[in-house]
Amino acid sequence: MENKGKKFLINNIVPIVILIMIVMAIPISGLSGGYLVQEMISRLSRNSFLVLSLIIPVVAGMGLNFGIVLGAMAGQLGLIFITDWRIVGMEGILLAVIISLPIAVLLGILGGYILNKAKGREMITSIIMGFFINGVYQLIVLYGMGNIIPMTNKKIILSRGYGIRNAIDLKSIRQVLDKSMVVKVGEFTIPLLTILIIGALCLFIVWFRKTKLGQDMRAIGQDMEIAKSAGIAVEKTRILSIVISTVLASIGQIIFLQNIGTMNTYNSHEQIGMFSIAAILIGGATAAKASIPNALGGIVLFHLMFVISPRAGKELVGSAQIGEFFRVFISYGIIALTLVLHQWRREQENKAERKKMMDIQLSGGEK
Repeated sequence: MENKGKKFLINNIVPIVILIMIVMAIPISGLSGGYLVQEMISRLSRNSFLVLSLIIPVVAGMGLNFGIVLGAMAGQLGLIFITDWRIVGMEGILLAVIISLPIAVLLGILGGYILNKAKGREMITSIIMGFFINGVYQLIVLYGMGNIIPMTNKKIILSRGYGIRNAIDLKSIRQVLDKSMVVKVGEFTIPLLTILIIGALCLFIVWFRKTKLGQDMRAIGQDMEIAKSAGIAVEKTRILSIVISTVLASIGQIIFLQNIGTMNTYNSHEQIGMFSIAAILIGGATAAKASIPNALGGIVLFHLMFVISPRAGKELVGSAQIGEFFRVFISYGIIALTLVLHQWRREQENKAERKKMMDIQLSGGEK
């Protein structure tokens, strides 16, 4: 019983610590329960699709895909084109998704191919790959659009005649998904269509993990060499997992930005990977194991902290800026802490496995 309790604490140390901090900070912040519930409903609908896109690469043993910024960039390119063509409403969102999909697939194939060349170092490689593709994205958007790629909407073109402005107003599609099907429950407003889309993605992930491809990914995640011996095309399957993650991230970024209503052309995608990964880690996921409850629970905990900490900081020290520093510190600190804990757990498991093998050999020798 004691060992079970200790194991539970070790496995859930990150969400437990964050939950304790939130419980302590809520009364200090002075924010009402109703306000926090409405904020969490809004942020769940805004961020869930992006965070859920991280699960499949973890199943395939590729760790946390910091490269989801590639998908986010594909989604933003789709939004730039529909804004230039003045396509509004639901048609605009659907067209943005259609434009972004082939770009996301190409970027996913490129990402998967590079990550296959860097086995065992996937996470750091995907961070660097994100920086590199970000440079290509900025070159295309800042120089190519209006210069090589025809653009007609002068409201989004820089005054020199080419390049996209730093910020694009997405008022033509602002909260189209969120407001097209709304349910009122008491004082709370629930964006039902967005929630249904997220629910469909959850069902897809559950179904996908039971398919032959999903089982192959799980086998690769458990042991790549054994999976190869069993005849599974390891490298092709790993590429597919990154392609699926990148495609989902492109759709997730469109859902995210239609909720915000404004796109920062050169920065909106940059921190998506880091913040999404911080959220799923806070929910109890590791680099080797992630689930839908980890993703959804992590979003609630992460964003509760995001909402509460600036107010709590202001009430404690009279400066909201302290709260901003605090939550940035927590975001990056959680990623570092969880990766360290993950490595520590793996070492403990390896040590226990070695001890077990030695005991078996010793008992065999005595016989």
